[in-house]
Amino acid sequence: MKSAQYILLAASLLALASSLAYASDPSPLQDFCVAINDTNHGVFVNGKFCKNPKLVKAEDFFYSGLNIPRNTSNPMGSTVTPVSVAQIPGLNTLGISLARLDFAPNGGLHAPLIHHRATGVLVLVQGTLHVGFVTSNPENRFITKVLYPGDVFVFPVGLIHFQFNVGNTNAVAFATLNSQNPGDITMANAVFGSTPPINPDVLVKAFQLDKNVVKNLQSKF
Repeated sequence: MKSAQYILLAASLLALASSLAYASDPSPLQDFCVAINDTNHGVFVNGKFCKNPKLVKAEDFFYSGLNIPRNTSNPMGSTVTPVSVAQIPGLNTLGISLARLDFAPNGGLHAPLIHHRATGVLVLVQGTLHVGFVTSNPENRFITKVLYPGDVFVFPVGLIHFQFNVGNTNAVAFATLNSQNPGDITMANAVFGSTPPINPDVLVKAFQLDKNVVKNLQSKF
């Protein structure tokens, strides 16, 4: 009798643990979502509102032109072409997106950034890229590799990473990310180009730089 009770208790605990495991909150799909009681003034949901399924058409799941080279004539020498829920509405709630990355020869850079909502998997199809990411505190280990066509590299969610063209030809890569809206925070833009600007004294102490250097950097972003 006792063994039957133990089995029943164990089964109940397993069922409870299983229900709790599946009861976690969904990952946020924007930077924040402030609660509001008045639904008449609610403008965002965690994701996007859904179209009537009877009105869905093929174009809702379609994007064209990812084969076209992009212009990399900019200070970074790179261009990212996202294919997320903003470009393909049918990606809503599916937890995936795609991007094309074009790099100018001899130094085209996808500057250090984080995707705070997604892990990225990048495949290089043309050129040579030096890529890497940095692990979290306190180790801050730099994980790096030089990629050639056909190589694949993973960038874990939330870690600072970059891609840098070390070849003398254009480079092209494609990345998939496990969020419909991965979120991009470019380190230099966020720190030195915020609106309003961060107090220079904060950045002087954080980066151990001369104040004039900090102000010069802030003027560039």
